[in-house]
Amino acid sequence: MEQAVIAALLVMGLIIGAGVGASYARAKRGWTDYQTIRTSVPGARRNAWLAIRGVVVKLAVIALLLVGAAAYAASGGGEERAGPTPSAT
Repeated sequence: MEQAVIAALLVMGLIIGAGVGASYARAKRGWTDYQTIRTSVPGARRNAWLAIRGVVVKLAVIALLLVGAAAYAASGGGEERAGPTPSAT
């Protein structure tokens, strides 16, 4: 009878120990990942701002080109218009 109780307690201890060990390993891995990501955030933030700055510069250049093209078209383009072409009679 005592051996059955000891065996049952041993099995329960193994099951609980495996669960606690897995939880500890998961928590330790999560903490390690958190520390790694926390140290990489400033670099990622800097890269994100650089990418945003690049997009803003490109959009500003495109906007300036569009405004210049619209102003050029509004001013007549600097070319004289051709008169009517002769028609066959």
